[in-house]
Amino acid sequence: MIILSRVFFTVLVSSILLACAQVEKVPEPEPIYWPAPPDPPRFVYETSLKTESSVRGITSEMQMRRALTGGVSEGKLFRKPFGVAARAGLVVVGDTVSRQGVIINLRRQKIYHFGRVGELGKLMKPGGIALGVNNEIFVADITARQVLVYDDVGMYLRSIGGPKEFDRPVDVAVTRDGSRVYVVDAGGVGSRRHRVLQFDSEGGELLSIFGTRGGARGEFNLPTGIAIAPNGNVLVLDSGNFRIQEFSADGQFLKMWGEVGTRFGDFARPRGIAIDGDGNVYVADAAFRNMQVFDSAGRLLLTVGPQGRATGALRMGLPAGVAVDERGFVFMVDQLYGQIDVLRRLPSSEMRAIMDAREKEASDVENSQ
Repeated sequence: MIILSRVFFTVLVSSILLACAQVEKVPEPEPIYWPAPPDPPRFVYETSLKTESSVRGITSEMQMRRALTGGVSEGKLFRKPFGVAARAGLVVVGDTVSRQGVIINLRRQKIYHFGRVGELGKLMKPGGIALGVNNEIFVADITARQVLVYDDVGMYLRSIGGPKEFDRPVDVAVTRDGSRVYVVDAGGVGSRRHRVLQFDSEGGELLSIFGTRGGARGEFNLPTGIAIAPNGNVLVLDSGNFRIQEFSADGQFLKMWGEVGTRFGDFARPRGIAIDGDGNVYVADAAFRNMQVFDSAGRLLLTVGPQGRATGALRMGLPAGVAVDERGFVFMVDQLYGQIDVLRRLPSSEMRAIMDAREKEASDVENSQ
């Protein structure tokens, strides 16, 4: 009887897996490009990171569950993601509700959680995140009022600063050589400490401070983000003043741009900033539900926003953090839908190929009429 049961179970499993393999494939959706046709495309939507299968793909175990139950229940990776950093195949996300960080290793298709347990390195409210040399992870903890540092699998290494230095550290950036760390302190309604602090990366020594609360050049009002340009300059997302300010590495004011408004290039509720290898600046705006891309001089290049389709991909409900890796992939946090939307910047050769294909298609349609 036992042998027969095992044989029956083996046949059942084999039948299920065969059925899974014979399921008709769903047609690939049409690509979403920005700008939309007929303009030349600059970015394409790739995917959204939300569940385990969005990272690892559909496993045979998941296929079996679907065949047996008609569906599969997958746990979400995030409850309320906020900060994000990406480099060398790693995507690191902070979750303010689950009070943890999530490391997604795209090359190995591995997922690690960190900052949940232990006396040292436990996260309270992770804000902005940065990746340093050797993929060290720097997390600005808003509630703990310090910057926590981990290795690339989430093991705690050290901390930088504390309540003496910070009122409300919201974001962090690391220089390309990994020697310096810049931290944005948003202060608060009753604080004057709306500023940027520069630390030594290894020893945590405070090296300099620039900025105070106000609206003049070089002053901040509730700054929320920071990024370092390829030339070493520091860009601060001065959200309460609806502008971006640029400083030299030692904190000397250089220039600023932006204002509150509803026109293209204006800001309403800017929440995240990133810079790519060419110096282009990416700003996520929660009120506009989009991301605006500027060149290094502050000129608007294009706006990336939702283009609704039936599947609901890239809905952009509540944009927050944004990151750009060395390959030109853009990672945008959507807090409302609890996911990371991934775009890819198109190289000029691919852009030309798409335009040639469009012209050929238009020509074929015209010739067939």
